[in-house]
Amino acid sequence: MRTGSSRKGDARGERVFHGLGVSEGIAIGTAHLNERGVMEVPEYDVPAAERDAERARLDAAVKRSRQQLEKLRAKAAGLPDSVAEELGFLLDAHLHMLADSRLIRGATRRIAEDGRNAEAAVQAEIAEIAAGFAAVEDRYLAARIQDVREVGDRLVRSLINRPYQPLSHLPPDSVILTEELSPAETALITPGEVAGFATVLGGVESLTAIMARSLGLPAVLGVPALMHSGIRSGELIVLDGSAGLVVVSPTAGTLAEYKEKHAAYLRERRRLDRLRDLPARTRDGVEIRLQANLELPGELDSVLAAGAEGVGLLRSEFLFMNRDDLPGEEEQYLGLAAVVSAMGGKPVTVRTLDVGSEKLLTSLGGRTTESVNPALGLRAIRLSLKEQPLLETQLAAILRASAHGPVRILLPMISTTGEVRAVRRILEKVLRRIRRRKQAPKIEMPPLGAMIEVPGAALTADALARDCDFFAIGTNDLTMYTLAIDRGDDQVAHLYNPLHPAVLRLIQFAAEAAHRAGIPVSVCGEMAGDPRCTVLLLGLGIRELSMAAGSIPRVKERVRVMDHLAANRRAHMVMDQWDAGRIAALLDDFNALA
Repeated sequence: MRTGSSRKGDARGERVFHGLGVSEGIAIGTAHLNERGVMEVPEYDVPAAERDAERARLDAAVKRSRQQLEKLRAKAAGLPDSVAEELGFLLDAHLHMLADSRLIRGATRRIAEDGRNAEAAVQAEIAEIAAGFAAVEDRYLAARIQDVREVGDRLVRSLINRPYQPLSHLPPDSVILTEELSPAETALITPGEVAGFATVLGGVESLTAIMARSLGLPAVLGVPALMHSGIRSGELIVLDGSAGLVVVSPTAGTLAEYKEKHAAYLRERRRLDRLRDLPARTRDGVEIRLQANLELPGELDSVLAAGAEGVGLLRSEFLFMNRDDLPGEEEQYLGLAAVVSAMGGKPVTVRTLDVGSEKLLTSLGGRTTESVNPALGLRAIRLSLKEQPLLETQLAAILRASAHGPVRILLPMISTTGEVRAVRRILEKVLRRIRRRKQAPKIEMPPLGAMIEVPGAALTADALARDCDFFAIGTNDLTMYTLAIDRGDDQVAHLYNPLHPAVLRLIQFAAEAAHRAGIPVSVCGEMAGDPRCTVLLLGLGIRELSMAAGSIPRVKERVRVMDHLAANRRAHMVMDQWDAGRIAALLDDFNALA
């Protein structure tokens, strides 16, 4: 960070660009423009007699690309453990896509049947795969098309003999400005050399954003005009990874303001770090359990560093991503056991597979068809119950992993008691089989819970509580389904509001049903990690919150300065309101006084 610079604004004056703040912190340094440009890909017809040679050319490019990835993996081994592990998963996925994947098979078929040249065949197959991913309503999984594109670009560069120029030998405190930055490139950035980065493309849930947070690099993604605004390499840049701002050639006043913000940010981090080993206890003695949501195993270090009391939501989808086959029981067991063991006796709640059939069409051998509306179609528990061997394999892996520490099983998109009962019967059968095989004869039946993320589940929570051992309220999907709003759609995203009275009443109804039944209930959506909402959730009787690891210190701080009885009174005031603006004001007033 160039805190000692006295350079004044550029002659063209200060310019401010807005994007998505995906990794907090302030970076001050000089612009390094990484202009990739558009690859000119030739397109031509290949005569039938020459198609075998064209397929051989593609095979050679695949081989060279695999060699490049192997070298990259060897280099990554020298990175910090958490980043090395994360990048290892990514590179393994890329290597898998360069094996017998849909991308390679599709490109080979286009050469053989359509007579396309290899470069055009690769790009056409990527376009078709991307169109399929774009139809998926799950933003996290839809973002994985970036991995396919990166592998395809690597192949095309090899085919047209255009070597990739990695980011290297940058001046100290460089702020990288580029069209797009892949997760692999992000992971290999040296934080001491690079102060931060901003891109035109990318989102909050992208793996590039996850890698930036793992490295502690301030980052802003989704800045539309970044590369077409006349910014020059060497210009002074201020990057605010929290507010999502890129300031080019800041004035002396702006620069001084951000230097102070950076110093304040560092002071806040040091202060919050001191809370790590302190209990999340209100001033009047009510204990709150703060746990972490876990997307990928590589985030374990940050989960433990934040002082999480367990993993409240382990998304098992990482075991199924970027592959054309289904992981077997042993592979799933090893992946889950590693997480459970790393938590050292702290509980881990594993959510069963939460994707739709459109994501597993190839793996399922055509036994399912793509849903017209994936968000409302064959997905999550519906898919698992339809494809029972898929569920049995996953349950067996979870049961075996429970031998390494306390585990709970969470079922996504539950809407009826019959679904829970059906899974429990299958779980009991799988447990008996494992005991007979003597793989883990001493394991016990783990708690089985339901995600409350469908309005129908919240409204029948009294009935569900009779068949469940715990509830986890997923406020993200609950809000989406209640308000019929896709927050990934720019045209309606501004209407997405978890403080809508209807959403709050569903949360209240589910929480009260759990309390009456004497079962634990947690919140694991974005509301759990928002300190603004802590008073409301605690006031509604929630005692377990699960969130991104980075949110734990701030929520813990809010809990520790709060009086639970006062929170309860404020929650009752909130639940008497029918206007979301008034609800927000009541929460803000309380937090200002706490």
